[in-house]
Amino acid sequence: MIICRDICKSYTHGQSRKQVLNNVNLTIQPGERVALLGRNGAGKSTLIKLIGGVEMPTSGKIIRQMSLSWPLGFGGGFQGSMTGYDNARFIARIYQRDYSSVRAFVEDFTELGRQLKMPVKTYSSGMRARLAFALSLAIEFDCYMIDEIILVGDQNFHRKCQHELFEKRSDRAMILASHSTEIIREFCDRAVIIHKGEATEYDDVSLAVETYSRL
Repeated sequence: MIICRDICKSYTHGQSRKQVLNNVNLTIQPGERVALLGRNGAGKSTLIKLIGGVEMPTSGKIIRQMSLSWPLGFGGGFQGSMTGYDNARFIARIYQRDYSSVRAFVEDFTELGRQLKMPVKTYSSGMRARLAFALSLAIEFDCYMIDEIILVGDQNFHRKCQHELFEKRSDRAMILASHSTEIIREFCDRAVIIHKGEATEYDDVSLAVETYSRL
């Protein structure tokens, strides 16, 4: 289970502070798929980073009782001077996984070929997203955090992502920030709309999508 209690997040903006999230409360149970809906800049990615521990809340508390992936599409944890293979080896060591298995999965999934031998700092944002996605799937987590930025590449790669994540790992919890109402309707159990810093939960995904479309 993941519990967010009274989460607030603000950033310094010039001489003032910008409040992004204000007293957000959210509980995610094992196996639940929760959509995060909101316009650009509403705080969806910020909330994902807070839950994942990439950033710290200004106030409030996050209780994590499940293993969490890093935010898919977030390449901030990569060492840029290291190659894709080196980063895969590093991740395998951290999570005590067999490197050869991790490497084989990354090669097959990313379809990056020789680029895996190149420093990650030379990658495009899409290539970094593929590598981050592959490494997250190479390590099994209880909960996957997904940002729409991972949906890169052609339609075949999109289908590959959906099969690996939504079908092969159908028993895992997921937090999905997306503008794609089709994906949300198909794969999510409930939704949270983030608007003006506040989070409103909906058990009815269709109602959440309709409400979001009117914002």
